[in-house]
Amino acid sequence: MVDVFKNLWFRDPNEQSIFINDVAVRIRAGILLLIPIFMGMTLFDAVFGSHWVVDGNTAVDTYDTNWDDQIIYQVEATRRVYDWTLQTNILLYGLFEMVASMFVFTSRFLPTVYISAFLARKIPPVWKPLVPKRFAWTLGSSFILVCLVFFNPSVVAGWVNEIAGSTLLPETYNFLPYWIPLTLVWVCFGFMWLEATLGFCVGCKIHALLVMVGVLKEECESCNNIDWDEIARKHKAKQEAEKQAETASS
Repeated sequence: MVDVFKNLWFRDPNEQSIFINDVAVRIRAGILLLIPIFMGMTLFDAVFGSHWVVDGNTAVDTYDTNWDDQIIYQVEATRRVYDWTLQTNILLYGLFEMVASMFVFTSRFLPTVYISAFLARKIPPVWKPLVPKRFAWTLGSSFILVCLVFFNPSVVAGWVNEIAGSTLLPETYNFLPYWIPLTLVWVCFGFMWLEATLGFCVGCKIHALLVMVGVLKEECESCNNIDWDEIARKHKAKQEAEKQAETASS
């Protein structure tokens, strides 16, 4: 418990190159997986659900039928009004989780970090560099920002138009196509599911690829931890064993 509150999920918060316990990261990803699940269900209901609220108590038989001989009823229906306050607050907290976990000091304000570090305290730690995780969480933050724009189009359009001094975005309807946040939510769900269940960090792989092609200039901490001398010794021993096997067979 003392180590959990002292170091959280870091190997040593005072290290120049910070390493993080990947076991705790996977546990936290499983906890935060609830956010994209809830957002996915919300967006599915908003996009594909009924846009009308029908009062069944006011249904009146019109004594008429349609082409399929079904009875037509007259009802009172109102246009469905959406209140995204809860969704906005949840997304803002998710954004705080993503951004605050990138740094040692701000990580101390995240309850999920304490919970995941506590649950992982008796499991052998798997140390991974923090930098690729930061890149992955930056991707997650960008997904959340897009969803925030979708749920608050009028507010965002008002800010943009105020800064630009002209009407760049419409304030009377949602300018962001519904399929963009709907797709990103399930992409985010897939990324977090892979992290939580398989330990496969898609963002980390993208980061490694960008470092490999030279887009990012950061060094590969994982590569620096490889014992090349030990690899050379094993390779030499393997060659000698193969030679001895060939000599014995001849």
